[in-house]
Amino acid sequence: MTSSSITAIHSRDNAWVKDLRRLAQDNGAYRKQGRVWLEGDHLCRAALERGVQPAVAVFAESLWPSAQVEWGQAAPKVVVLADALFADISGLESPAKMGFVLGLPEGRSPQPGMAAVVLDRVQDAGNVGSILRSASAFGFRQVLALKGSAALWSPKVLRAGMGAHFALDLVEGLAPEDLAGLHLPTLVTSSHQGDYLHRAELPWPCAWVMGHEGQGVSAVLQERASHHIRIAQPGGEESLNVGAAAAICLHASAAQRALQTGR
Repeated sequence: MTSSSITAIHSRDNAWVKDLRRLAQDNGAYRKQGRVWLEGDHLCRAALERGVQPAVAVFAESLWPSAQVEWGQAAPKVVVLADALFADISGLESPAKMGFVLGLPEGRSPQPGMAAVVLDRVQDAGNVGSILRSASAFGFRQVLALKGSAALWSPKVLRAGMGAHFALDLVEGLAPEDLAGLHLPTLVTSSHQGDYLHRAELPWPCAWVMGHEGQGVSAVLQERASHHIRIAQPGGEESLNVGAAAAICLHASAAQRALQTGR
């Protein structure tokens, strides 16, 4: 690999820094700029391990001397920011002192026949990130976000996803009718109807639909569902957090599949 070019910046008024600040703090800026901001060594390392090539590596001035050996050649361009400037850009209470800027992955379409998780207006970034992690862990390779869901590549969802983004095909901004081409049985969660998860025969591959934190799965998707599934709650709670429900449901699918295939 050729040597990276290195640029030092100390001014808050630098145009590139202003764009980076928006990228780090505005949930929708990645759509306008066509770029994604990853902050922290864990996310950056996860991207590299999945073969993602960052365009720019950014370091706080105090970290750069010790970071050069491991990270100095990670990107073709390196930007070193004054510590106060990096802290001003960071979306974290304790800035991580390093990050990557990478190109927004090209837009995709839902892939027919590929096991999927559908986000029906799931709005909390922590819930969305948690669901992405569960999808990756349990073999669901695409996550399809309907309009009204949290922005999948926003800084908060990226942090909550802990690197799962780079193992998944992500499609957002969809309408319910865009799911018709999946050609998969659709399973929707419900708190009051359908088969109990621990007794249900779960098809594979399938598409699990996870609904809005307060309203649940929309009536349109409820009507189109192949299966309605509920989770037994002997403790008597009214409902589960959608991130927790997703983990339980996706694990159940993976466990049944493992029993059937012997893997």
